[in-house]
Amino acid sequence: MTWPEALLVGLAGLVAGAINAVVGSGTLVTFPTLVALGYPPVTATTSNALGLVAGGASGAWGYRRELAGQRRRLLALAPASVVGGLVGALLLLRLPAEAFEAVVPALIVLALVLVLAQPALQRRVRARAEARAAAGVRPGRWVGVAAVVGTGLVGVYGGYFTAAQGVLLVGVLGALLAEDLQRINALKNVLSLVVNLVAAVLYVLVGEELLDWAVVGLIAVGSLAGGWLGSRYGRRLPPVALRGLIVVLGVVALTRILGQEVGWW
Repeated sequence: MTWPEALLVGLAGLVAGAINAVVGSGTLVTFPTLVALGYPPVTATTSNALGLVAGGASGAWGYRRELAGQRRRLLALAPASVVGGLVGALLLLRLPAEAFEAVVPALIVLALVLVLAQPALQRRVRARAEARAAAGVRPGRWVGVAAVVGTGLVGVYGGYFTAAQGVLLVGVLGALLAEDLQRINALKNVLSLVVNLVAAVLYVLVGEELLDWAVVGLIAVGSLAGGWLGSRYGRRLPPVALRGLIVVLGVVALTRILGQEVGWW
C-alpha cells in the first residue's frame, strides 16, 4: 500500500465513521474505496467491519444522552443483534467467496435504494410516532416480538454485508417503536456496533487470513475520529450531500466489481 492509498483509506474511514453515527451507511464509503484500490470483496468486507468497530464505539458514546431510559430495550434487542451478526458472519466465512462476489452487487443496489429512500422513511416514522402519541395508543406485546425478530434479521444482513444496516434498523425500529427519531438513531448506533463487534471477533478467530491488518488499522483510526465528529457535528451537515457522496461511491464499487467480472480490468 502506497502512502497516497493509505491516506485515502484513512480518510474513507473518517467519513464512514461520521456517516455511520448520523445516517448509518458508512460502509458504502469504505467498501467501494477498498474495492477500487484492488482489494478482493471478501477481504474488503471483513477488514472494513473490524476497522469500523472503533467508529461505532465513538458514535454510540456520542449519542449516550439519547440512550437515557432505554436500558431495558437495549437488553431485549442486543441478543438478537448478537445472534444475527454471528449467523451473517458465519455465512460470509463458510460460503464460497464466489457466492459473496455474485450477490454483493445486488446488496450494494439494495443499500443505495435504502439510503435514497431514508428521507421518506424518516418522515413516515415521525408521522406514525406522532399519531400514536396523539391517540394515546400503547403498543401490544407483538410489537416487542416483532422488534426482536426484525433486529435479528437486520443483524444477519449486517454480519454478512454491513452496508446500510443502520438504515434498515431505523426503518424496522421506527415502524414499531413510538420514539423520537434521534433516540431510535442512538439505538441503531449501539445495535450496529454489537453486530460489527460480533462479526469482527469471529473474523479474527476463524478468518484471520481474510483480513488486511493495515486496512483495519487505518479504518479504525479514521472511523474513531469520524464517529466522534459525526455524533458531535454531523446533524449540521446537509443530508443531501452525504447521500450524494454515498451514491457516487456505491456506483464506483458496482462498476469495479462488474468490470472485474466481465474482464474490463
